[in-house]
This record gives sequence, C-alpha cells and structure tokens, in this order.
Amino acid sequence: MSDNVDNVLRLERLIAAPPEHVFELWTEPEQMVKWWGPEGYDIPVHALDVRPGGRWRTTMRHASGRELTVSGMYRNIEPPRRLVFTWGWEDEKGVRGHETEVTVTFEATPGGTRLVLLQQTFETKESRDRHSHGWSSTFNKLAKAAGELQRK
Repeated sequence: MSDNVDNVLRLERLIAAPPEHVFELWTEPEQMVKWWGPEGYDIPVHALDVRPGGRWRTTMRHASGRELTVSGMYRNIEPPRRLVFTWGWEDEKGVRGHETEVTVTFEATPGGTRLVLLQQTFETKESRDRHSHGWSSTFNKLAKAAGELQRK
C-alpha cells in the first residue's frame, strides 16, 4: 500500500443489522439492487458472479436519465466478514478507466455491524473525494435496506 493518504479512502458506518444480513445485501443481486449507488440512482442493469475471480458490473441510472457503469472482479470473499473487489468506471464505449481496489469488512458490534470500506489507490485526491461522497450517500441507502431486511 502506498503511503500517500490522498489516494486512499476509508469510511466506517454502523449498520443496524447482523453481519450475515449486511453481507447478503452486498452479495445477493436481488438485495444489492435495492441500495447500490448514491441517493437518486437506481440499478437498471447488473451482473454479479460472486466468487473469487468472478466478474461484476452495474449500471447506475440517475433520475435525470444519466447512466454510469462500473465493473470489476472479486478477489476475496469471506462470508460474512470480508469482500475484496476491483473497481473501474467504464466510458460510453465500455472501456474501463483507472482501477482501484475496494475492501469491505463486516464486524459484529453492539447494535449491528461495523462496516469499514477501504478503497485504494486513487489517481487523484479529487477522485477519492468524489468516491467518498458517493459511498457516503450509498451507505444511507444500505442502512435503509438493512432495516427493511431486518423487519422481514
């Protein structure tokens, strides 16, 4: 890992559900589409092959009609504790840009799950900051989806 803190994003959130349920929200396609993407976005297209070496791809559509596609590969899956996957935005021709690595950990804690996301290595501080905003908004939707899953 690089010593440059400008190219690393670390976010932490308490989710009021056990790790097994939160992990399921990240790995079951029918659950993931309920919360993936920042507020104001839905997921009209998705493909998840949740296994080490498996590929994933999602298209996020904003209420304005703007679409953003991101894809990657799962590197490590340790249910319900840890997910590691690559992340790269695709341009309108489907060409992937700079790739980062995302590690998400799920730790049982009083009140639910301590979710920690570590994404690295960004090309610029600005890119890192845009992802920080996007993930923070996305985690608001994740917390809501976890609450709905708990009530079932």
